[in-house]
Amino acid sequence: MTRTPVIAITTGEPAGIGPEISIRGAWECRKTVLPVLIGDYAYLEELAQKIDPVIVLKRIDRIHAERLESSHHFDGIYVVDCPLEQTVTPGKLNPANGITVLNSLDIAIEGALKRNFDAIVTAPVQKSTINDAGIPFTGHTEYLAEKTATRQVVMMLAGPTKPMGNDIPGFALRVALATTHLPIKNVSGAITIGSLMEILSIIDNDLKNKFGIASPKILVTGLNPHAGENGYLGMEEIDVISPALEKARKAGIHACGPFPADTLFQPRFLQNADCILAMYHDQGLPVLKYATFGQGVNITLGLPLIRTSVDHGTALDIAEKGLGLADHGSMIEAINTAALMASHWRNNIHF
Repeated sequence: MTRTPVIAITTGEPAGIGPEISIRGAWECRKTVLPVLIGDYAYLEELAQKIDPVIVLKRIDRIHAERLESSHHFDGIYVVDCPLEQTVTPGKLNPANGITVLNSLDIAIEGALKRNFDAIVTAPVQKSTINDAGIPFTGHTEYLAEKTATRQVVMMLAGPTKPMGNDIPGFALRVALATTHLPIKNVSGAITIGSLMEILSIIDNDLKNKFGIASPKILVTGLNPHAGENGYLGMEEIDVISPALEKARKAGIHACGPFPADTLFQPRFLQNADCILAMYHDQGLPVLKYATFGQGVNITLGLPLIRTSVDHGTALDIAEKGLGLADHGSMIEAINTAALMASHWRNNIHF
């Protein structure tokens, strides 16, 4: 019997659209994956009945989550109950519930490391609320790295682009980041030959093992305008990026560049590339989100587990207006991508 991937879905900030899109995404994908929501069961059940009374949720505890049979396809959604501290008001943040958001993520991480879950999909969280609860938190990516004792992880967003013209079909676009949530003034100092080499190795390894790409081609941007203009607009390309790429190529990694970021994102370059490595958050992600928003997926590379997420935030303003307005397309893509990655990884690692 074909093994159905067990996908843990953390429902994110309860006052945002996370719970709604998690329920909708899990319900729509239940024929191809075994979805396990992690969140407050009572609140999720209330929302599910308002979304569609035919949606079936089944509460389980962490022990039962360890015994889920992925070959048995329950026609509904399992929920590992992670109770909230206080009642939720959609659109209104409450720091009292910040600890519960992290508890749900901890349950997912523990289950994935034990191989009870084949992958984790995360709905968006509100960083400010978690910090207001007294817990230092910079984002899912950094938290997952800390909790899995992973020294280096890589943030990558991916998605199918919109058609670029009548004669150019949409194509898969993957953009990884050399740095993540850093002030611009700190970016240059954070990029070193060693760090870039490690990041390129992670991208190459995960594209092979988790995406099934035999020989990944990675295109790398420069840091400065025009990729430094031969040193006239900055020396990082000459002193750091080019030496790192040369070292990566000697290690068997197909990495090219550095290219000017303002001209790299064109179909004639991208259609033969498996991933773009941008130097900082707002260099690569505006292009990716413009091209794929609503279908984009956030993926954390380098972890001893698979984690995907949606490409957007908590959308408190939409949640405040009521159910039925949130687009769950990105959640569906995140679930499907997690399942596909789990299949490749299982075949390559032989769990």
